[in-house]
Amino acid sequence: MALDVPYRSVPDMFLKRVADSPDRHAFAHPAQDDSGPVWLTWEQVGQRAKAIAAGLHGLGVGLEDPVAILANTRLEWVLADFGVMCAGGATTTVYPTTEPEDAVYILADSGSRVLFAENPAQAAKIAGAELPALTHVVLLDGAPDPAAGVPQLTLAELEERGAAALAAEPDLVDRLVAGIGPDHLATLIYTSGTTGRPKGVELLHGGWCWEGVAQAELGLLRVDDLQYLWLPLSHSFGKTLLCGATHVGLPTYVDGRVDKLVELLGVVRPTLMCGAPRVFEKVYNKAVTTAQSAGGAKAKIFAWGVAVGKEKVALEQAGKPVPAGLRLKYGLAEKLVFSKLQARLGGRMRVLVSGAAPLSAEIATFFAAANLPISEGYGLTETSAGAFVNPPDGLKIGSVGRAMGDLECRIDTDGEILVRGRPVMRGYHNLPGETAEAFTDDGFFRTGDIGTLDDDGYLRITDRKKDLVKTSGGKYVAPSHIEGVFKAVCPYTSQAVVIGQARNYCTMLVTLDPDAIQAWAAGTRLEGSDYTTIVTSPEAQEMVEGYVAELNAKLNRWETIKKVTILPRDLTIADGEVTPSLKIKRRSVETNFAGEIDKMYEGTLAEL
Repeated sequence: MALDVPYRSVPDMFLKRVADSPDRHAFAHPAQDDSGPVWLTWEQVGQRAKAIAAGLHGLGVGLEDPVAILANTRLEWVLADFGVMCAGGATTTVYPTTEPEDAVYILADSGSRVLFAENPAQAAKIAGAELPALTHVVLLDGAPDPAAGVPQLTLAELEERGAAALAAEPDLVDRLVAGIGPDHLATLIYTSGTTGRPKGVELLHGGWCWEGVAQAELGLLRVDDLQYLWLPLSHSFGKTLLCGATHVGLPTYVDGRVDKLVELLGVVRPTLMCGAPRVFEKVYNKAVTTAQSAGGAKAKIFAWGVAVGKEKVALEQAGKPVPAGLRLKYGLAEKLVFSKLQARLGGRMRVLVSGAAPLSAEIATFFAAANLPISEGYGLTETSAGAFVNPPDGLKIGSVGRAMGDLECRIDTDGEILVRGRPVMRGYHNLPGETAEAFTDDGFFRTGDIGTLDDDGYLRITDRKKDLVKTSGGKYVAPSHIEGVFKAVCPYTSQAVVIGQARNYCTMLVTLDPDAIQAWAAGTRLEGSDYTTIVTSPEAQEMVEGYVAELNAKLNRWETIKKVTILPRDLTIADGEVTPSLKIKRRSVETNFAGEIDKMYEGTLAEL
């Protein structure tokens, strides 16, 4: 049955929300002393967004004109985004970690008319560049440079101009919004990609509105929720959550400072948080290593509690009743073990959602055992992020859930997941050939992922089609599966990358979590040593090899890891080894650490 989407566009949805609940909390930013959220009502957000829209209209922004935002996740990002779309423009997102060359490429390729830059340092990324379409730079922080090649003004100045325009023409924004339809361009998101130049994905108003309604239909978002939004708004995952919050009208605390996340969860006390698996892995690592380092009775109680929780989860996943005796034991386990973890996440968490990369089934089971179930989902930039998700009341661990709304899905003959529906992109910007290749003749989008659908419509992802490794022995290996199992086995892991394409056995590169490994080193000769000294020590190598042996016991013979190398540093965005959404860029990793990989294959024949 078709999903009922009662909006023509995102600004239509936004302005209806403002009219329906003007005095309710909408979005918050952190107080200067981090004492808690500072809230704006929907009416206040509406006023500021309208002023920004009128200001942009005065700068010449018209229907579907791209306007870029180069900033971290913060309240002003949200205001600018709503302002762009209320003016009829299309938000073009640029990660704040983007190098100047790529930032210039995105602005040039998109033809962005205006750039919202977080501060003068971000604005400097385009200094001296040939960007004929760009007419103005709006600074969220800092003072304009009067000598800048492209005229600069502050966000406050833009809002003042817009307010003056609205005073003279009160219905200006309403008229602009009335001219925007579901098939107009809303957003250009450039995929960080794992290879080559980023591609601009053209996403439409109708798709984003569909996302908002579909999230609510599944019970992921409720009006009585409080969302903690820290995800990059430059990424489709963050953007789709804004649409859900707008449709439902739930309050959202916006704060992109990931280093403050754990500290502020206890202050904000959200009921809803979405994230990439790396965040949940770090919470898991902290819980396990803290218990292990405590030793004695505390470690035994923790292990007992986890075992009880997993027993309960196994019965629930099998659709079997939980016996009264086990329920009693679980109540004690929750009090003694899991209540501490729940408190660390604020003590009120109702829904956790994981997306952007695969989540280990073992880690998902641990969180479910702690009564903090994670609804894993799946989607791509090209599908406006959300495509599949586990509903909170129907979790299947190891799957990415059922298709959202009325999205169609089928599995191709080679196992590739194909989808068709409202949230799927219009195409790749200025790339008609690549757009045509991305779709089947009957309009299904080729995701590039391999998966299976069960009888209940739940999707399981095997791997990226292009990431499947074929050993020289002709066996296919799914790296992300092995990497996920290892992260669950070894609580000191930060990243793991399986190598094996055209090789006669599989190996693995591993990086260790800085916090966890310092705790591990405590009380040994390595205590107080720097990160590199600890991870390159014989003791660390022996520890990791022990966990690799544990991993191998869970794998098929041809999947087993024969050699492992611990890297002297973690993988970084700056070195091109992970994307801003924390996906591993395998080719870059293999290039950057080619020497380490070659050593693991010395004396063997790597057949081509």
